[in-house]
Amino acid sequence: MTENSSSNQTPATDALTGKPMPKPIPASTLIIFRDQQPGKAPDLLMVERSAKMAFAAGAAVFPGGRIDEADFEMARDLGHADIEEFGARIAAIRESIEETGIAVAVRGDLQSRRVQDARAALHEGTGISEICRHMDWELELEKLVPFTRWCPPFAEKRVFDTRFYMIAHEDHEAEATVDETENYNLFWSSAQSVLERADSGKVKIIFPTRRNLERLAQFGSFDEAVDHAAQYPVTMVSPTIEKRGDTVHLCIPENIGYPVTSEPMDAVQRGFKDPK
Repeated sequence: MTENSSSNQTPATDALTGKPMPKPIPASTLIIFRDQQPGKAPDLLMVERSAKMAFAAGAAVFPGGRIDEADFEMARDLGHADIEEFGARIAAIRESIEETGIAVAVRGDLQSRRVQDARAALHEGTGISEICRHMDWELELEKLVPFTRWCPPFAEKRVFDTRFYMIAHEDHEAEATVDETENYNLFWSSAQSVLERADSGKVKIIFPTRRNLERLAQFGSFDEAVDHAAQYPVTMVSPTIEKRGDTVHLCIPENIGYPVTSEPMDAVQRGFKDPK
């Protein structure tokens, strides 16, 4: 899938203040699907972030985090021409192991004890490349399906340019466990159920997560999500602020796959300045 280059630009100035934007931090997120029986929506794996985190504190998000230089180096060593793209894919796999104990897009012996040993090594600072050599693992980077890319237009202390990928994980016996460092809980749930839990105040979600969950709630299976993604080239989503009547809305572009494209600013949980 090619990325829509006409929209692949991070914002230059803050949408509210007009101040210059800091250089965004490259980040990567993995939406892990677990298909259910026919007629039932797939489960997605989500983590709830610690209240002490600087970004999206206390919010339910998909597993992910910043892309390390070692991720780019591994992509380079593997011979990939697009270092940014494949470094992001490597980071998505690495972060899913670190945050959930689930190894996806990895070929090799994935017995639970080995995956947990790899997770512990990652937390201790061992690079994913070294772990793959030690475990005799191979990353199947082509299995990650590009879904979207977001960069908020607000000049906060930390601004992330985040690439989102999707992957199916059919091993229902593999147990996801919270890392208890950046996150305090994790759970499997359909996209619609997460939205309903957010509306009832049981979980908190920020603006990008809500829009992505609304989009994901359209699909009855991972294959449906893949077919949908093929229809919409990945576009950089950087919300804009619009006044509609007496209400100010935070908006995203139309016709890029999202069923809901705006939300009143007073209802938005941004996760940038004050995630709570």
